[in-house]
Amino acid sequence: MPGVRSASPSPELRRVRTALPAASSRVASARAKLAERAKSPANSKARGPDDHEKRGRSGRGENGRIIPSARRRSLPPPPASPDGGRMRCSWITANSDPLYVAFHDEEWGVPVHDDRTLFELLTLSQALAELTWPAILSKREEFRELFDGFNFASVSEFTEKKINMLRANVSRVLSEQKIRAVVTNAKQMQKEFGSFSNYCWSFVNHKPIMNCFRYARQVPTKTPKAEAISKDLMRRGFQCVGPTTIYSFMQVAGIVNDHLSCCFRFKACRHKVSENNVRAEPALPESLSSPSSEDSDIRVV
Repeated sequence: MPGVRSASPSPELRRVRTALPAASSRVASARAKLAERAKSPANSKARGPDDHEKRGRSGRGENGRIIPSARRRSLPPPPASPDGGRMRCSWITANSDPLYVAFHDEEWGVPVHDDRTLFELLTLSQALAELTWPAILSKREEFRELFDGFNFASVSEFTEKKINMLRANVSRVLSEQKIRAVVTNAKQMQKEFGSFSNYCWSFVNHKPIMNCFRYARQVPTKTPKAEAISKDLMRRGFQCVGPTTIYSFMQVAGIVNDHLSCCFRFKACRHKVSENNVRAEPALPESLSSPSSEDSDIRVV
């Protein structure tokens, strides 16, 4: 109509019209990429190690979603190994004394059936209330010399004069109470047992208890079995044989295998026992027994 001008498009409408060609172009490009991937499905599913590594570092999956931290958390480092090769129990570190490492690798947890050796290991386990294993091992030869090679028949005949002499020589490493306990226990071994080995192993049906702990914190300091042996020995007149001392004795004598499952010695000590004989020893609840005085400072290995 004369005098009427057509209305010009609004700014918003002009922006929409301008954006339509660009959007169409992106859609077409995306469709072309999809078609190309469809032609080679194997390549589209393949993932290289670099892709996985990048996703692990970024914490995001292939679609950009965040992967929970629990799934990305790496496994804990293996127990330290002084020689950088064999995997040992976690209480053996790169700074451990060589005697202590050799003791772990060659003796601790190996089943023992010799009466004299068992008497020695019981005596050393009693010393754990006052010393650590590295300290005991460093003075082991001194102990053997003072206690006649741990010949319990000979030790059982020690006189008061001999005991006083031992007090003068051993007091720096072993208290008088422990010295007298060693002599008393030697006398009881002579009196009570035809075979101390048969006595000790009878509590586990002559088959080592095979635990399978992953962490040092899981290893108990005493168990119901150690409690039973301790009570029976005390009834027979033995001294300084609390449940913690007895459990340490069971560990070192191989009556129980408490090497961690990751340690190479776990399998080495286990190979003598068939799978049908493997048993786990439950820990003794704290409420059932209170540690005796000689056990208060003993630690596992």
